[in-house]
Amino acid sequence: MHKKYTTYAQQAKDPQLKQIFMNHAQIEQQHLNTINQILNGQVPNMNQQQGQTPPSPSFTPPATQAGIPSQSEADMCKDILATEKYVSGTYDTTIFEFRDHNIRQVLNHIQKEEQEHGEAIFKYMESKGMYQVQ
Repeated sequence: MHKKYTTYAQQAKDPQLKQIFMNHAQIEQQHLNTINQILNGQVPNMNQQQGQTPPSPSFTPPATQAGIPSQSEADMCKDILATEKYVSGTYDTTIFEFRDHNIRQVLNHIQKEEQEHGEAIFKYMESKGMYQVQ
């Protein structure tokens, strides 16, 4: 996810979208570091974790719709939103399969941030007319 967000941030022309992608890339790097700690047999400290993770930006749509995003930006948003849905679902399954309560808490925290990423992308897409809620 970190690499995808970083690549998309470099490709995005809309400053709002670029900022969302860059912020999410930073958080995804922290997620990767946490998962690597778990894979190395360490249980990350949630208090440290929360202090190191930059807050996930909550997207507030502008009062007026500024510009129409390019098709490539719409495609990036659709792709990253689908990826966030998939990753969140994978964390959901994984959380249920861990015995260690502390690791379950860490993974739950990461899943919550993944859902916040999806929400920010969704709100951006909706504000730009890329996502029609039915």
